[in-house]
Amino acid sequence: MARAIKTATKSLNDYGRVAGEDAIEEIRALAAPFKGAEVLHINSTAYGGGVAEILYTIVPLMRDIGLAATWMVIEAPPAFFDFTKALHNALQGMAGQDLMLGLDTYLATNEREAACFSGSPDFVVVHDPQPAPLASHLRDRFGPKTKWIWRCHIDLSSPAEEAWDLIRPFVERYDAAIFTMSAYAKEGLRVPRLAMIPPSIDPLSPKNVEIPVGTAREIVAGYGLDPSRPIVVQVSRFDPWKDPLGVIDAYRMVKREIPGVQLALVGSMAADDPEGTAYYRMSVEHAAGDPDVHVLSNLNGVGNADVNAFQTAADVVVQKSIREGFGLTVSEGLWKARPVVAGNVGGIPLQVEDGKSGFLVSSVEECAERILYLLTNPEKSREMGLAGKEHVRRRFLSTRHLADYLTLFRALAQDGVSTARELAV
Repeated sequence: MARAIKTATKSLNDYGRVAGEDAIEEIRALAAPFKGAEVLHINSTAYGGGVAEILYTIVPLMRDIGLAATWMVIEAPPAFFDFTKALHNALQGMAGQDLMLGLDTYLATNEREAACFSGSPDFVVVHDPQPAPLASHLRDRFGPKTKWIWRCHIDLSSPAEEAWDLIRPFVERYDAAIFTMSAYAKEGLRVPRLAMIPPSIDPLSPKNVEIPVGTAREIVAGYGLDPSRPIVVQVSRFDPWKDPLGVIDAYRMVKREIPGVQLALVGSMAADDPEGTAYYRMSVEHAAGDPDVHVLSNLNGVGNADVNAFQTAADVVVQKSIREGFGLTVSEGLWKARPVVAGNVGGIPLQVEDGKSGFLVSSVEECAERILYLLTNPEKSREMGLAGKEHVRRRFLSTRHLADYLTLFRALAQDGVSTARELAV
């Protein structure tokens, strides 16, 4: 049964010191027409991934500016998440996914969960494929007042055809679809409005608030690392698309030149990702007992403040994704003023300005080469880190994200639109 998620109280005014007072004033002006408007966010997990992290900030900030925002998470059996993980992989282009096994569970679960919702909110934002069929069940019950928005957080640039054929009819029941970038919006998608809205990080969250480097080093030392030696960090789910095994291979190449280098792979296990445990174990096995490779997760007690410490203490942050919807950990690393070496895929090039705030790479060898360059050129590394922090300040903070949502709400509140139109946000 779908359940409501409680969030902490947040004040938009607190963000003025990092985002600028002009940004705060813009948001309040955009929010003025929506005082009391009901906004319902729906997804499939309350922890362990970027979607949940974003909602823990966006929902309370919406409340602070006068919207009646709520967040609901659908409940589902393991077979549902086995299927949606296969669907996720296929939508990101992975071949060989069985989209028949578990399909009945997927459809039945969404039909059952739909029965848990009532009322007539002004806006419903449904995140990702897991609850996508909900609009088909609830549009008529909620009535014409409700505007339905599907928010896609994954890379849809080259999906497996059968996966897109499966999800597309559900998406076309929405009034708007949000994608991270225009390359993800499939040609011919019949949705009245398309919006390109990148994700964001919360600069005041425990994961991103500024902490002293000395404190960060003390924390990572508690996990067995030596802060006096170089540290390379990748923070991500344990997932084939994040390529943790490739990161270990790149580290080994670097270690031939810098024997003291250490690697930390830090991730979390999400409720909607049944592959996580398997890839965690594969990463441990691939490390082959190397005492300088630290494979850590929330199962080892690693929390958001610890992730902050690892990124702050890192000499280089890596995100060697093979496919990536956006990759919030890239902006997180840049926000700590650390250079980032990351896969040249998906939404990552929106964040890493190649050669300016880090490097974009397409192979294990390139990854190792760029890590080695940064470790042996500390002044250049520092310069890149500062450039990356400013880039994130301008483009990828929660305040910009909130303003984009309000701009879309305003567009949807206007007269009906009969032809697809991209919203410039």
